Formats: sequence, C-alpha cells, structure tokens
Amino acid sequence: MNTKTILSNIGIILVEPQIPENIGSAARAMANMGLERLILVRPKNCDLSRILKTATGSSWDVVETLEVFDDLETAIAPFHYLAGSTARLGSLRPALTTPRLLARDLISISQENEVGLVFGPEDRGLSNKELHHCHTIVNIPTAGFSSLNLAHAVMILCYEISIASTGEQLKPVPRLANSFELEGMYNHMQQVLMKIGFLLPENPEHWMLNIRRYFSRLPLRAREVRIIRGICRQIDWYTSHIDKNDAKKKRP
Repeated sequence: MNTKTILSNIGIILVEPQIPENIGSAARAMANMGLERLILVRPKNCDLSRILKTATGSSWDVVETLEVFDDLETAIAPFHYLAGSTARLGSLRPALTTPRLLARDLISISQENEVGLVFGPEDRGLSNKELHHCHTIVNIPTAGFSSLNLAHAVMILCYEISIASTGEQLKPVPRLANSFELEGMYNHMQQVLMKIGFLLPENPEHWMLNIRRYFSRLPLRAREVRIIRGICRQIDWYTSHIDKNDAKKKRP
C-alpha cells in the first residue's frame, strides 16, 4: 500500500476548537505533511474567513472538505483506532505513548483501518470521559511548560506520521472493530456486570476504565466484539432466568 493511501486513512479530530485561526493552522500543518481529513466537533467559532487566513495554499482543500459534528461519539463512530493527545497526566490519564512510537504503530494500523488523532480545546484539552474513547493516549514531551498551541501539537504528530510513512512498512494490522461497535460492547458489558454485582452502581466507570484499557491493548476485531456481546447476552439471559425461578419459589 502506498504512502498516500495510508495517510488518507488517518483523520485529525479537533474537539471544541475555540479559535478559527488555530483550525486554519492545523489544516495547513496537515497539508504540509500529506494528511487530508479534518473533523471538527462542536467548534466554538467556525468563521471561515478567519480560518482561511491561516489555511493558505493547498490547505484550502483540507478546509473545503472538513466535517463538522455535534457530538464526539458520532464523529468517531467509523474509526477503528483512536489516539487522544493530552498535556495533563495522572493516574487516570497515563502517557501510554510518545508521538514517534505512536506514528510507527499507526502506519501498520492505518493500512487496513481508519485512524483518528483526537485533540481537545485550547483552554483545557480533552476530558477524562473523552479520553475513555481512545485506544491510547499520546503526550508530547516538553522541556517544562507542557501546554502547546493546538496547531503546533497537530503539526508534531502529523510530522512524525509523515516520516514514519516513508520508512519500511510493517505488516498491516487486520481490520479492527470501529468505535460504534466498541461503544455498544462497553455499554452492554457495563449493564451486565452491574446486574451480576461486579460493578458498583455508585461508580461503574472506575472499573470500566480498566476494562477499556485492557481491551485497547489488544485491540479487538469486529468478530471478537460480537463474541463478547454474545457472552453478555447469555449472562443476561441466565441471570434473568435465575431471578424468575427464585421469584416462583418465594410465592406462597
């Protein structure tokens, strides 16, 4: 598979970008490095005239074809692999990879899968909930002040991907389950695990985060997602059957 095809499978997703000039600069960075698909989620200001001030030359093509969505779940539904960029780290958001290592992995994944790089708003970045949708979290190392301009962060990741795409192409990763299929599985698992008492109803997201991280390390193919959901359906049926029998025994 040639480099252009690989790069066409990689999209840049900006969540709630606030400054139109940053959108334009991100589009320019993408065009510089050969990426074409730009997605905006709930942009605060999508003033096209201001976007085009910084999106010069061939990056106008990126702006003309950009996609806008009202919610992140819909925007990422078709993607098979997602990487979230963050400057803020902690126990709930460990730095699982660096731009260079991520770029190397994405070249293998993007040969047969759609990949999305997710960036948060300029003032606060991605929330923990938004990062939960991502297979991995990437942090751009800095010398001290960790907060980067949005377009600069986009440029760094696009540059690393461009460089990695011109190197030796590794064995492609088979087609993975997309985000829509995965979210359906996670919601199904949460319902069943709460029903059998594995998850505490007061804070189910705590353990679900660990489950998400576990499956993200694999990651899952569509057939495997169907198998897991089949197991969940069987558990659900069995527990409902047991509950009905217990209810019958308690009748006078």
